[in-house]
Amino acid sequence: MHEESRGVASPWTWDEPRTSVGRHFLRDLEGLWADVLRLAAIVEEDLERSIRALCDGEVALADEIRGRKPAVQAWEETLERECVRVLALHQPVASDLRRVAAVLKINGDLERLGDLARHVAKRVGKLAEDPRSFPIPQPLEALASEALDQVHLGLDALARADVALAQRVIAADGAVDRLYRSVVAGLKRDIVEDPARVDPWLRFISTARNLERVADHAGRIAEVVVYLKEGTPPRPDSTARWTARRSNAANPVAR
Repeated sequence: MHEESRGVASPWTWDEPRTSVGRHFLRDLEGLWADVLRLAAIVEEDLERSIRALCDGEVALADEIRGRKPAVQAWEETLERECVRVLALHQPVASDLRRVAAVLKINGDLERLGDLARHVAKRVGKLAEDPRSFPIPQPLEALASEALDQVHLGLDALARADVALAQRVIAADGAVDRLYRSVVAGLKRDIVEDPARVDPWLRFISTARNLERVADHAGRIAEVVVYLKEGTPPRPDSTARWTARRSNAANPVAR
């Protein structure tokens, strides 16, 4: 979701056959999607800045990102409450239920992406205790770049309702996983070669894991785009997740 994607009308026009009747439901649904796109832009910015802090060793920037947690968390909680309110008020079914459930799903992934941004930022402060930690190893920087690219593409696909772009993000998941394994293997070799610096190496490994999970959540958001436009999960293992999500969304009291 690059700068030009923010602040423009959503391509999610909801002109497909709908099962819920009433302009109030449509208004509430459009409001939910506008809010989720705004939250996506905030989380994307936090990830960009946390990764810049990691690559450049900017401790002050990392501290600033960590301090944003209450505001971002409040936005996430408000969006979830609005989803539950819409479910309880309008009781949507079929495709309309899927659309509201999708907002809940994306909100959960954005929440985790925000948490991961703060985890990376926190680790920058710990790494700064050893001045030799920066610049970070080049393979780890490459992984950070790939993870951030996945987020950019996944959120662009969401903002533009672009299935082809979403499928690119999903297809790239395996390459990111292979890069992650390669980075971890190299860092383990570094521990053997320089055991006196075991703490920084372990923090790099933990950071690599956070970055791999960033890419995972970008892929899950891309799956939502495909699911909403095509009506079926893009991967076989997505079916169980979506069935559970829709079941929980249909019963907000149980949440």
